Amino acid sequence: MRIAKYAELESLVGQDIGTSDWYEVTQDKVNMFADATGDHQWIHVDVERAKKELPTGGTIAHGYLTLSLIPMLAAQILRVEGVTRGINYGANKVRFTNMVPVGSKVRAHQRLLDAQPKAGGLQLINEFTLEIEGQDRPACVAQTISIVYS
Repeated sequence: MRIAKYAELESLVGQDIGTSDWYEVTQDKVNMFADATGDHQWIHVDVERAKKELPTGGTIAHGYLTLSLIPMLAAQILRVEGVTRGINYGANKVRFTNMVPVGSKVRAHQRLLDAQPKAGGLQLINEFTLEIEGQDRPACVAQTISIVYS
């Protein structure tokens, strides 16, 4: 984990910040996400049908589940000292570039693209690439926007 002070964030623009640990995407997590969002499409929750009909040989995670892992994985990459709070402000671009088979592991790689004063805090634009263990093509590439306050 990288540790930085709030005042140092602007100096990190353009840098690779780091990579999280691997995280296993389990069927239980996919099922809980399906229940939370109401998205029970068979490709996510019907294990037997997915074994027969999907090229992955099993169910796949929701794209938005993969995206929602970013805050948890990012917390393993960078801790900023001197921040009293932070908010998710949005995303500039999100692409789901590969399916995440249930049972596989993902991890996030973070690059800080920009840091600018905004709304009394510092707006950060990060690019997160969510990799799938053993695969060349990532699951997701997202530019996230957050604002942190000292």
